[in-house]
Amino acid sequence: MTASERDARDTVVAAMRELSTSGLNRGSSGNVSLRFGSAMLITPSAVPPDELRADLVAKMDLADESGAFEGPRPPSTEWRFHRDILRARPEANAVVHTHSPYATVLAIGRREIPAVHYMIAAFGGSTIRCSDYATFGTAELSAHALEALTGRNGCLLANHGSITVAPTMTRALWLAVELETLAFQYHQSLLLGDPVILSDAAIAETAEKFSNYGRR
Repeated sequence: MTASERDARDTVVAAMRELSTSGLNRGSSGNVSLRFGSAMLITPSAVPPDELRADLVAKMDLADESGAFEGPRPPSTEWRFHRDILRARPEANAVVHTHSPYATVLAIGRREIPAVHYMIAAFGGSTIRCSDYATFGTAELSAHALEALTGRNGCLLANHGSITVAPTMTRALWLAVELETLAFQYHQSLLLGDPVILSDAAIAETAEKFSNYGRR
């Protein structure tokens, strides 16, 4: 294993531990992937973050259709949407999938997140969409995720959780926190009654100022 691959694997391990520590994931839920040349490094299936090691991270050829992998443990059951997102989004190098509480509550209700706060501009538009439902790990779920992510850096997966994508793992993790924060704010505002939604023009104005905002 080269030093650069070891560093990339360490990044994957650190990301999963950060998601667990922050409460965005619990137990062995959720998964992350990182582009590494023509391959992706992805968390293995059913390994809790505190037991995850760099040598357990699975490696998959992004061009392969068979699901073949290198490593002692099979990749996350969600490897397909990680692969398809990295294929479809050449500017993206990291994908983070969580079962964070408030994002998942909204996903269960099949509610997209509207522009209740200007931070939604970090996601590329004035909404965070909720995909249609499909069984985990399927090509159908992957297609739904890609559709919901069109022009966006994050989405909800119906009755499932959330996805964020970014050029770096640091940015993808930051977006995952921001998405959960927006989900919490929207959920709480619904309890108050009728939240005021910012206009598309207001979000576009914010987006112009966001080119270098947040963790990179």
